[in-house]
Amino acid sequence: MAGKQRAYKEKIRATATLEKVFRAMELIAASRIGKAREIAQGRDPYNRVLTEAIATVAAHSDEENHPLLNERTDTNRVAVLVVTSDRGMAGAYSASVLREADRYMEELREAGKEPVLYVAGRRGISHYHFRGADVQQSWSGESDRPSPEMSRDIADALLERFLADTDDDPVAELHVVFTRFESMVRQVVQVRHMLPMEIVDTDEPMADRTAEPDELGEYPVPIHPVYEFEPSAKELFDLILPLYVRQRISSVLSMSAASELASRQQAMHSATENAGQLIEDYTRLANNARQTEITTEITEIVSGADSLKSS
Repeated sequence: MAGKQRAYKEKIRATATLEKVFRAMELIAASRIGKAREIAQGRDPYNRVLTEAIATVAAHSDEENHPLLNERTDTNRVAVLVVTSDRGMAGAYSASVLREADRYMEELREAGKEPVLYVAGRRGISHYHFRGADVQQSWSGESDRPSPEMSRDIADALLERFLADTDDDPVAELHVVFTRFESMVRQVVQVRHMLPMEIVDTDEPMADRTAEPDELGEYPVPIHPVYEFEPSAKELFDLILPLYVRQRISSVLSMSAASELASRQQAMHSATENAGQLIEDYTRLANNARQTEITTEITEIVSGADSLKSS
């Protein structure tokens, strides 16, 4: 019994050490999630302004032959960027992204397309290397805090592949598999089509709900002005469209970073609670073993005394 009691005490010490590690990782994730969430959600207004600028140029010009807007028919290769984490301890964050990426690439193959794999994050890199998949290019080391340089590098590599000549093995489309941050308790894996870009132009402008409604409670509808472009629409497209793609990639990485930190905080919080519960269970078992040991010793003493008395 003494050996069992010592074993339980060793388990208690080991679990207490793990509990401290889990708690520290939870606090680190909690300290970073606020800034990551602000960055991820703060990019949406900028993306909306860029989208409006592109839609304005497209609606008031005859420029329809820009390479980022036209579908390529000279290749069936499709680039797929998979965004995962560099480290574990984040629950099912990376596993969910990889499962959705595998499903989507199988769907592309069934449609007669050939996926070309790009991966961000060590978890995704190790996953595909273990499976023997051909990874065209990978990035790692900044999954929970992506730098502008890394975002620009990824966007430029994908843009260069999409705009390449037929002899340089181009891709016809670009898709991104990532985790969108919606709240601290909800992160959703999404597949987003990036290139070629699709500009949706509605015939009727939407009502401006930031203005005051009229007597009937209806909001005014803004009238779009007529634009003249200087320089030409093509030069504006050449400037705005690559900038828009780079910003979208940066937004995807920021969303993924916030989702990773939120998932890690939740996972480490659950792990800390489970470790505490495990310590309580081990403590109870150690107490039971100690009580059994004391009872056994008392029984042996009483039995020995009775033996001596009878002899």
